[in-house]
Order: sequence, then structure tokens, then C-alpha cells
Amino acid sequence: MTILIFLTSLIGSMAIGVPIAFALMFCGIVLMVWLGIFDTQIIAQNMIDGSDNFQLLAVPFFILAGELMNAGGLSRRIIQFAVACVGHFRGGLGYVAVIAAVLMAAMSGSAAADTAALASILVPMMRHAGYNMPRATGLIAAGGVIAPVIPPSIGFIVFGVAAGVSIPQLMLAGVAPGILMGLSIGVAWAIVSRKETMAVTGRIDMRGRLAALRDGFFALLMPLIVIGSIRAGVATPTEAAVIAVAYALVFGLFVYKELKFSMLFGVCLMAAKTTAAVMFLVAASLVSAWLITQANIPGEIADLLRPLMGSPLLLMVVMMAIVWVIGTALDFTPTVLILTPILMPIVREAGINPVYFGVLFIMNNAIGLITPPVGIVLNVVCGVAHVPMGKVIRGVTPFVTAQTLLLIMLILFPDLVMQPLSWLRN
Repeated sequence: MTILIFLTSLIGSMAIGVPIAFALMFCGIVLMVWLGIFDTQIIAQNMIDGSDNFQLLAVPFFILAGELMNAGGLSRRIIQFAVACVGHFRGGLGYVAVIAAVLMAAMSGSAAADTAALASILVPMMRHAGYNMPRATGLIAAGGVIAPVIPPSIGFIVFGVAAGVSIPQLMLAGVAPGILMGLSIGVAWAIVSRKETMAVTGRIDMRGRLAALRDGFFALLMPLIVIGSIRAGVATPTEAAVIAVAYALVFGLFVYKELKFSMLFGVCLMAAKTTAAVMFLVAASLVSAWLITQANIPGEIADLLRPLMGSPLLLMVVMMAIVWVIGTALDFTPTVLILTPILMPIVREAGINPVYFGVLFIMNNAIGLITPPVGIVLNVVCGVAHVPMGKVIRGVTPFVTAQTLLLIMLILFPDLVMQPLSWLRN
């Protein structure tokens, strides 16, 4: 009965248009009334405790780093370097999108920001070259959702805080799956683009490639500095986020000189708005998370799943299927914040490695960013490219399929996640 009350209050409030953060608080209030412990101080105290976490300080800094990276010309130089390397192949701009998406994911950790940057630069080039625009925009959207998986990842920070799992280990474990996501959509692009007619860019000689490398060297160096500082243990994720901001600011202002002092207020304002939305969701979710624990909802769900406890593989399949379905209807951060306190006790009881689960959980939620009806990244690419949503949904289908098949492969073969993590930790 408690599960039914929780789901009815949460889904019902969202169905009538209540913003997700307020819906989370509302279902918390309903649970308090049901449990007979209604107290407004519980709401206030949990919201304060939820946002008062040093590790969450990395979120605004990584968001700001992404905005500075786009405004300062670092994103554009990464794309230009990728064009110089693979733009002359058939469907070369698609491969450019994949390579650039992986490189940019290692700098900002924001799917929406990376998608907007990729689309604003590549869509005009693809349209001019005669690419199938629904397919091209679908590829760009699929590339954008690599950002929550490759470190630095805002999703890993939020999940790590909510689940009590090591954030540095989550980030290091996300490297291999993130690269595999890029490879999967690259293969899908190679298959779907074979029969299409499109122009190719002229082959750029080695001198031109070296010039593109020289021009974008400092932009390409940024992911190595951020990930390397975490890997070497010289910086926490929060400190690495500050390094990313300082790096993007200095090179945008004084080296590439595309970022002007007059632009800083607008860049900071955009980052502040995004941060406020994320942090308010985190704070509101801690109210419902505390009451989920008090109401023993994880225990009730564990009882339902207890027949599967003896088979961690089957349990992972069922949990990932649930997350995939919910991810089609909810945005990334709310899904992470709602499901983490429910699923983590089950994960630990079943003996599943929390880091392994966290990587697949975040990857699954990232795929949800390009699945209708919500698909926030689809909305971003539609707005930038001016392509109708229906066409983008059809265009993104092969890439969603490829990433979902990859997710299934990682469920079946956990060593694809854990073995690279052991190499990176040593």
C-alpha cells in the first residue's frame, strides 16, 4: 500500500503539470501524513542537509566550465580538429560528431550543453553537404548523451552523493563505457549512412592536420588534465571542476581571445540558472528519499524482487529494464534522485558492486535523454537544428538501439566495466 501511495502521489502530481521538484516534496508530504509523522521541519531540514554537501560543489563548476568552453572557442577547435582528421571520409561529418562528442564529454559532463555546441556548429555543415538531417541530428543527440558517462560527469556526482558511493571510482569506471558508447553509435552511423548521398569535405593534408592540432592543442589537453588530476589523486572531483573552470577561463580570455570580459556575466548567469534547477531538484529529492527510507519502500520492493536475489544477473536485467522504462518518461536528474534510494539497498543486499551498478544506472538514464516522450536532449537538438521532433525521433532510433544493445552487453559482461577500472586505479 505504501508503494502505491508513493507512486500515485508522485506520478499524479507530475501528470497534472506540477514541476518535478515540487512533486517530489508533495509525495514526501503525502508519505509523512500516511506514516503519521507530518512535520514541516522535516521538509526544511532534509532540503538543507541535501544541498549542504561539499561534493555537490563540483556541479556548478562543471556546468560553468561547459559554458566557458563553448563561449571561449574550445568546443569549436575540437570539432575543427576532428574535421581535419576524418571529414574527408564518406559520412565524415558524422564521425566528426562522434569524436567531438567523446572529447567534449571529457570536459563538461553536461549532455544538453555538449549537444547544443555540437549541433550549432555541425548542423549547418551537414545541411550544406546534403546530409539526411533527421538522421544527422539523431546522431548528434546520441553523441551528446555520452557526456553523463565519461568523466567529469555531473550524473556520477549526484548519484555518488545520493548512494554513498566513491565518486572518483565512478568517474574512472565510466571511461571505458563512455568510449564504447561512442564506438557503438559510430558503427550504427557507418551502417545507416552507406546508402545515402552526401558531399564530403576535401582531404586535408598532414600540414593542415598539424595546423588544426596546433590550434586546438590546449582545448584537446583540457580533458587529459581534468581526468588525469582525478586519476593521479592530486585533485578531488570538486577540485578538478575548479581546475576546468580556471583552464577554460584563462584560455578563452587570453589565448584564443574569443571570450570577452563583457560576456562573462551572461555565461555565469546561464550556469547559475542551470545550477539552481539541478540543486533544487537534489534538495527536494532528499525529502522524499528520507521518507522512502522511513516508509521501508526499498524493503517492500526487495521483497518483490527477492526471488531474483539469488541471480544477480537476472536482477540487474530487471532493474535496468525498470530504469529504461522510467527514463522514457522522466528527465535524467529526477530519475537518478528518485530511484537511487530505492534500488541501492537492493543492490547491496544482492552483492552487486555499487560502482558497477552506478555506471550502468547512469548510462541507462543517459539513454533516457534521447527517448521520447521527454528526451530533453532531443528538444535541444530540435531547437538548434530547426528539425521537427517526429523526424528527429525517427532519426535517433538506430543510435538508441545501438546504445541499448551496448547496455545489454555490459550487463552480460561486467568485466567490460570493472577490468578497465582496475587498470586505471593501478
